[in-house]
Amino acid sequence: MESVIDQACAAALYAEGDAALDTGASLLAAAPDADDALHRRGEEFVTRAWGRGWLPADLVRFVRLELDERRAVLAATLIAAETARYGELPPRWRAQLDELPGRPPAPRNKPDRFSYASDLLELFRLLLRLPAIEPVGPAPGTAADHLHRPPAADEPRMLTRIRALLAKAEATGFPEEAEALTAKAQELMARLSIDEALVAARSHSTDGPGACRIGVEPPYESAKAILLDAVASANRCQAVWNGDLGFSTVVGFEADLEVVELLFTSLLVQGTAAMTRAEAGQRASGRKRTKTFRQSFLMAYAQRLGSRLADSAERATADAATATGADPESAAAPTGLLPVLAARDVAVTEATERMFPRTTTTRVRGATDLDGWNHGTEAADRARMGGPGKGHRGRGGNGHGRGGEIMA
Repeated sequence: MESVIDQACAAALYAEGDAALDTGASLLAAAPDADDALHRRGEEFVTRAWGRGWLPADLVRFVRLELDERRAVLAATLIAAETARYGELPPRWRAQLDELPGRPPAPRNKPDRFSYASDLLELFRLLLRLPAIEPVGPAPGTAADHLHRPPAADEPRMLTRIRALLAKAEATGFPEEAEALTAKAQELMARLSIDEALVAARSHSTDGPGACRIGVEPPYESAKAILLDAVASANRCQAVWNGDLGFSTVVGFEADLEVVELLFTSLLVQGTAAMTRAEAGQRASGRKRTKTFRQSFLMAYAQRLGSRLADSAERATADAATATGADPESAAAPTGLLPVLAARDVAVTEATERMFPRTTTTRVRGATDLDGWNHGTEAADRARMGGPGKGHRGRGGNGHGRGGEIMA
């Protein structure tokens, strides 16, 4: 005889509309002894998501985008229960689990059994239809492959210092202090990436590029994606944006991936704060501003920072080449800086093409508000940033016009 769980899922998951959900939820609401089995069924859907390339943060983000925060908390509860069964988790998973929303587990059967069952079934319906995406690491319980290298258990001290400097720069209310803190972070970022590259070359390391996903969520996601693309390019990485699923995949060497995430987050915080101040000034002068102001502001901010990051990257590489005492242009020297960096560029490009053989360059809609564009450009000139390495395909920061291009 078919179980009540199977009956409810058959009624709700393979049909559209609220009526199907109501039918399934009614069956479950009348069967309190099936609660545990219902949650186990949800965990099975989560396990299937891992096999399709999803990570915990990706899954929660997508549920939030497609449904709402309440269902995102339910998803986090299922994720926490499902991942508790593994003795060891893949790299980056532990940090993502620590950031799950709602302090799982969420209380069951709130506000009532019918509503709770309906929420779960709508979540199951979404999980059932998840598309397969490019994996950026092994699923739990599987061995790591040659492409995806785990980060070190203890991050380099220099990266810890960079993280602390950027956090202080974002928190301070004094522009001069923020500038000093982030300028120091920029110096350390460049040194860290170049040191990692030279050590790997001298030790003949066989470690290749890895990948991570970074959330790029509404509103103004196209401008945010262009900013992330510029940050990735300046740090010897490549970013591929998936606008439908709300993230970009960044491909690069491990130390560079860490820097990209840190710098993108910091610059986005600075840009959002600057946009809020600019809007306040506009309102004080009696001029109303709308979504077009914010979109134009962030688009200009991303474009201008792309140009600044590219210039800074070239200077950092030249300075580091001088400091090493080697001829940076010498291809014959096995540890010459530019040959080493060029080899890593090629490795990142090849890894990106393997993961995304059918990417296209997409032009996003340009800015339409001149005041927003001007304020965004000024904010980018004031923003403090850092990023080593010469960029790939600098689509997000070419500085021409008021649109942008991004790999998607």
